[in-house]
Amino acid sequence: MSNVRPESMARITTKELADKFIAEQVAEIRAQVGDKKVLLALSGGVDSSVVAALLIKAIGKQLICVHVNHGLMRKDESEEVIRIFRDGLDANLVYIDATDRFLGKLEGVSDPEKKRKIIGGEFIVVFDEEARKLTDVDFLAQGTIYPDIIESDGVKAHHNVGGLPEDMKFELVEPIKLLYKDEVRVVGKALGLPASMVDRQPFPGPGLGVRCLGAITRDRLHALREADAILREEFDICGLSQKVWQYFIAVPDMKSVGVKDGKRYEGWPAIIRAVNTTDAMTATIEEIPYAVLHKITDRITKEVEGINRVLLDLTPKPVGTIEWE
Repeated sequence: MSNVRPESMARITTKELADKFIAEQVAEIRAQVGDKKVLLALSGGVDSSVVAALLIKAIGKQLICVHVNHGLMRKDESEEVIRIFRDGLDANLVYIDATDRFLGKLEGVSDPEKKRKIIGGEFIVVFDEEARKLTDVDFLAQGTIYPDIIESDGVKAHHNVGGLPEDMKFELVEPIKLLYKDEVRVVGKALGLPASMVDRQPFPGPGLGVRCLGAITRDRLHALREADAILREEFDICGLSQKVWQYFIAVPDMKSVGVKDGKRYEGWPAIIRAVNTTDAMTATIEEIPYAVLHKITDRITKEVEGINRVLLDLTPKPVGTIEWE
């Protein structure tokens, strides 16, 4: 590939280098796009958010961001996307709440691969429906980064957004495709995106769908979302969020007996997973201080309806994968 990053290319480690990169990309985007419109699937993840901010800086309202809420986002994530992009950056943002649609299709489906396929497939359908409502869009922006190109040996599965139909012809705009993840974060901060978005941990495409184990139900999904928010809040408070690569809650489809207000009741367990890795190929577990674990356990069991136990996953990779499903 002609655009594969030469090793001599300077790494973006400072705000000054990021500003220089941003200025270069803004000029390149304007030259490529002209007065035409660009479409972007904005997930709220680091890569798509940085691409969105970069394109807004370059072409403003010519960028149409489509944010699909599949109902499997973490707590307040869609609200944050709207607040940052529509309210803060005055983005041309199309917000679609497709929660009922996704959860309807997932009802009774417990096989992890089937769940992933349904979520990915439905995302394409929803995005495609929105794309067809728009006229005179010639470009599709994507948050492709350098490891994507390396991993796929130069052939990125051409549509990050998920394989749009062949009759929709777009020219790609991929402004961060020569950057590594840490560089993307530096650029994001230089663009003024908040740390909560730029430093956010990796989050799988199917979202909480692969952490609400087995067949997804709304009540268990709600419990998972609330418990996960407590874990993240407590990791922020004690400083672990700065040193742990990925941490989350998984809630299995099983119940155990607990005691509440002097009565026996059944509830789900919340499983804490916290791992460190450099390449996601292998991972070690983070040793969380017991005082922190006690506080998290106390809060989750008291504040989250339906959860009566908190468990800690001590398994490195190998032998366990990072996600449960």
